[in-house]
Amino acid sequence: MPRVLILLAAAQLLSAQQQWVNPLKTALKEGKPVVGMTMTVPSADVAVQAASLGFDFLWIEMEHSPITLESARNIVLATRGTGIVPLVRVPVNELWTAKRALDAGALGVIFPFTSTPELARQAVDACKYPPAGRRGSGPGLATLRWPAPQGYANFADGNALVVIIIEQKQAVEQIDQILDVPGIDVAFIGPNDLSHSYGDRGRMTPQVEAAMARVLEAGRKRGIPVGRTTNTAGIKSHIEQGYRFFQASSELSFIGAGARPLLDAVGKSGPDQKSRPVY
Repeated sequence: MPRVLILLAAAQLLSAQQQWVNPLKTALKEGKPVVGMTMTVPSADVAVQAASLGFDFLWIEMEHSPITLESARNIVLATRGTGIVPLVRVPVNELWTAKRALDAGALGVIFPFTSTPELARQAVDACKYPPAGRRGSGPGLATLRWPAPQGYANFADGNALVVIIIEQKQAVEQIDQILDVPGIDVAFIGPNDLSHSYGDRGRMTPQVEAAMARVLEAGRKRGIPVGRTTNTAGIKSHIEQGYRFFQASSELSFIGAGARPLLDAVGKSGPDQKSRPVY
């Protein structure tokens, strides 16, 4: 191939790479729903299977599972060559927890208990390099997952997703001030913790439903997508209500749901709950 054609092909490839945009951001901007599988088991094979099934993103769970930073890194690397986007829910809203997840190659951070405007601002700061934020520079491992010819810092500032979780009564009461913080990509409602915050212990009471509706409306007014947990039975109605970012069940729940029809067909019921010890 003549040298000029090789150079032209290389330039076209570079241009295509430079124009890559996080598909989650694109879909949400267009008002389309996105759904991610929750990962609680450190398995690269599960990550690749989730990608092949068509999930938009992985919710890598580091708050409520034993997934470590090292195993999260392996999950992130397993997404190379697939269309799935790895996101990490960190255990706490802190600059250093987000920095470590992003430097491991996550392309977004999910911040729990973001219940004040100050915490919302901290979440954004943690995901942006100066002068836009306060993310420290040291993305050597991240660049192996996201080579970014235009420079990783610019790539990450434009593509890393900032997801804050609204899961306390205090957050609902300040939702307008929280969502006025620039740079928030998704406001995610944690229904279970929110219900506990209202004293309802996981029950979807009228006051909890009203709180969720208030968050949904605040997001709609500002053009900020709102998310929540979902399942097969509820997702259509949740989309109709206006939710766009969905956390689906974990890999373990999907295993259980897939196995149950087969086991039922041969009379293999689960362990007798009555025979289990009471603590």
